[in-house]
Amino acid sequence: MNVINKIDLRIDTDGNPLLEGGYAPIDQEVDAADLSAIGDIPDDIDGAYVRNGPNIQRQPRGRYHIFDGDGMLHSARFKDGKVDYRNRWIRTEGLAMEQEAGQSIWPGLMDMPDRSLPKAWGSHHWLKDVSNTDIVPFNGRLLTMFYQCGVPYLLDAETLDTEGPIDADGLKIRQVSAHSRTDLHSGDFIFFDYDVEPPYMTYGVLAKDGSLKHFTDIELPGARLPHDMAITDRYSILMDLPMFWDPHLIQRDIHKVTFYPDLPSRFGIIPRTGTNADIVWFEAEPCYIYHVINAWEDGDEVILDVCRMRTPEPPAERLAGSIYASLIAWGALDAQYYRYRFNMKTGATKEGAVDDQFVEFPTINQYFQGKKNRRSYHAYIPQGEPLRMGGIIGFDTDTGQRDEYIYANQVYASEPVFAPKVGATSEEDGYVMTFAEDMDNDGQSELHLFDPVNIAAGPFTRIPIPQRMPMGFHACWMPGSLMA
Repeated sequence: MNVINKIDLRIDTDGNPLLEGGYAPIDQEVDAADLSAIGDIPDDIDGAYVRNGPNIQRQPRGRYHIFDGDGMLHSARFKDGKVDYRNRWIRTEGLAMEQEAGQSIWPGLMDMPDRSLPKAWGSHHWLKDVSNTDIVPFNGRLLTMFYQCGVPYLLDAETLDTEGPIDADGLKIRQVSAHSRTDLHSGDFIFFDYDVEPPYMTYGVLAKDGSLKHFTDIELPGARLPHDMAITDRYSILMDLPMFWDPHLIQRDIHKVTFYPDLPSRFGIIPRTGTNADIVWFEAEPCYIYHVINAWEDGDEVILDVCRMRTPEPPAERLAGSIYASLIAWGALDAQYYRYRFNMKTGATKEGAVDDQFVEFPTINQYFQGKKNRRSYHAYIPQGEPLRMGGIIGFDTDTGQRDEYIYANQVYASEPVFAPKVGATSEEDGYVMTFAEDMDNDGQSELHLFDPVNIAAGPFTRIPIPQRMPMGFHACWMPGSLMA
């Protein structure tokens, strides 16, 4: 293992559970070639499993939230039956400014805004864009995004070196939400953003060469806080959900998220290059959704599969107590697999739960994004503790089968990915994998490979990682054939 960069990391956690244990940051970037394995490394996959997540470099200004941590990528590169590991911080503009200042500059998500700062990001323009949330392939590179809207960063898929942000000003777009989508078939990058000032949402498409293919304003009743979107072959699905900042408090710069159960959930279905005038809005039961599983067209219907929260806003008793109680309460995701059917001909909505297990951070074979799929893979979310991915849950919606593998209590898994075999001919022709950090074993981290049709059998191959991998957010499979 070669240490490429090591920093002097001195963090006073002050008892913040999201800076300790499986969440504690690491202090170095490394390269490690030709990792040893317990089991066989498949020689029929070519690409990289890359996971994004927070890894703070400096003492936070106030109460640290995991969305505040500087983005760091961890990569397992598969080629010719061998695996190489490396990790790198995402060299954002905000990180560079703090490195020059020698201290944290921006307040965090749990703090009050500091309007004296010369530059900031997010939907109300007061946060540091750490680009630590999502990651997708785009234009031969990796593209990373930030929770509450920022400017996406392009990185080399082999080296993880940061090339820089996309030229949002030159493209004449605003920002991009945490969850926008790359269509691997067309190469299009389909995105949206949201803001506290009109237009409350924008929507657009970048062509596979990075040029702007389409951009339009989307009318909403007020400032909203959507987290994800979906695509089909012809449409995009945008969300107007009844959990957002209190509109009276936001005028005083107080960002209190509130659930409004008297308002419906609304789903706007728009042609991929359509305008606001082309949207068809569907109403559904009030809810909140963090992450989409997939969407596709079926005759007159558009089907949307999601992880839908059962308790969008934590009850008051869970928010009381220590100064970190709200961090823990909001991280206890109790989502379940849920399906919507929107009839484009009649305007009717049908909805209902597919399964009752606690699941989040879903993934599918990304070549089936926007097309009918039967299999998806999710992180199991144990209840009653801070956000932890405690296992992998596989679903087959054709048979109704649920297939699960649950880790021990102190193991922190990652968002799984599906890695298709070279020349794959079916949806399940490949492997499911996740990183896993074992805090009962001094944080030993491993890469685990699963049979996609037999998750319950557990990992058939375990590949030790030569350093601890803290808890992270989203991941992607970057096919070797798409690397620039």
